[in-house]
Amino acid sequence: MTRILVWAIMLVGGAAAGLCFDNVLFTGIHASVLFHFISLAVGISLLFVVMRISRNTGRTLAKYGRKGNLKRMETNVLVKEGAYNYMRHPMHLGLLFFPLSIAFLIGSPTFILIIAPGEIIVMLLMIKFLEEPEAIRKFGKQYIEYKEEVPSFCFKIECLKELFKDVHKS
Repeated sequence: MTRILVWAIMLVGGAAAGLCFDNVLFTGIHASVLFHFISLAVGISLLFVVMRISRNTGRTLAKYGRKGNLKRMETNVLVKEGAYNYMRHPMHLGLLFFPLSIAFLIGSPTFILIIAPGEIIVMLLMIKFLEEPEAIRKFGKQYIEYKEEVPSFCFKIECLKELFKDVHKS
């Protein structure tokens, strides 16, 4: 719940700060119809990518990461199937583009160029200092071995294909 609150603060705060600073740093940009048309198209495309990756990786976690009666978003089995075979954080890879997609959707150059990249760095730090230690506590030696074998992120074509491959509910 805390992480969702952090996300919400980053997105809403980033949008508000971006729009405020746009008036100083990019005077007149909000009057450009062409900029907003292109920005909206890029934002919709990025949002589609984020949603597709999140859906597929979430389904993979639900399909392979649960034994027994658990709460909806919880797992108790280390998942190494699908995109998780190629990288440890495929869902996070998709979610890293979420601030950027929102920045493009609202058409804020400050959010696009300064704030969203900063938020992506914060998210990467959260993965390293919150998610990884949590996974080690949860799965122990099994996760440490997985961490040694599989990179955090992977951009090889076979991995990217796996991110977009439909995962059907079990």
